[in-house]
Amino acid sequence: MALDLFSPVKLGAITLKNRMVMAPLTRSRAPKGTGVPQDLNVTYYAQRASAGLIVTEATPISAMAHGYILLPGIYTDAQVAGWKRVTEAVHAKGGKIVLQLWHVGRISHPSLLPNNELPVAPSAIQPAGQTYTYEGLADFVEPRALEAAELPGIIAEYVHATKCALAAGFDGVEIHAANGYLLDQFLRDGSNKRTDNYGGSIENRARLLLEVTKAVVDVAGSDKVGVRISPVNPFNDMQDSNPQALFNYVADQLNQFNLAYLHAVEGGIHGGGESASFDFEQMRKLFKGAYMANLAYDKARGNAAIASGHADVIAYGVPFIANPDLVERYKTDASLNEADSETFYGGTEKGYTDYPTLPA
Repeated sequence: MALDLFSPVKLGAITLKNRMVMAPLTRSRAPKGTGVPQDLNVTYYAQRASAGLIVTEATPISAMAHGYILLPGIYTDAQVAGWKRVTEAVHAKGGKIVLQLWHVGRISHPSLLPNNELPVAPSAIQPAGQTYTYEGLADFVEPRALEAAELPGIIAEYVHATKCALAAGFDGVEIHAANGYLLDQFLRDGSNKRTDNYGGSIENRARLLLEVTKAVVDVAGSDKVGVRISPVNPFNDMQDSNPQALFNYVADQLNQFNLAYLHAVEGGIHGGGESASFDFEQMRKLFKGAYMANLAYDKARGNAAIASGHADVIAYGVPFIANPDLVERYKTDASLNEADSETFYGGTEKGYTDYPTLPA
């Protein structure tokens, strides 16, 4: 029988009842100051537990990893307890959920960081653009270049956050190395101008991602770890002189870890200009494990990608925001709710937990 979106699949140790993944979606609904998931977040994720897998919103691994307002974290005991309520609610409905580990690097602002510290990055290059702070929009600042001696401390933060995620009951973790955040900043030569072992050649620029991946795998087990990349997304002022060679290398090198999956954003998201041309099929063939495809897929394109073998699972973002029961709607070819972009970030239950589901 031909495989489709509704066929079960295993991603490493995680058994999915279908191949529809809820993509990581920043929603800025955590309490200010604590970053502890609250009742509203529990309801939101539980509503979407019919997805084969939920990847949580990107979640800062430390106080220095923040770059936006009202984010949940995964580095304090209180945050672990808050997330535990989320995982228990999703599991009670038969769902699976992994936590996305996030360090924003230069995409931050001193007002969002401890003691008004400068954001950190591979190189001291100010990105174009602005970020939301609690005082309103503010220009990005020139970040501080990390010393090589500081990188083991960054890796230790990923390890600590992974341990916290496992303690909170997650089925696994996803390392966020996409969309212009810290690990992506090291990967791409537009943001990485280092002259040490973490800059210059493709091998050097990929070093930190591979070291983080090894450290996380050593804690969680390879079959509970995924990695997310975005080879040509220009968002957050990102570019690379040869993305095909870079990400072909990354995909091939990640094979050594026997990961649960590789999650690829197949183009540009959130605006930020044109994305470069890229052969995702070529990269996908180099990666020997399960492949999660993400970007503007609908039901027909998702089924086609799975049937052809291009992807094992498909990640859906905005459709899951507006349709908690997206799986059932696709199964029955029901119409979809329209997403309200005005309520994507911050606010109350409006545009978060109040989208209607199909009548029982």
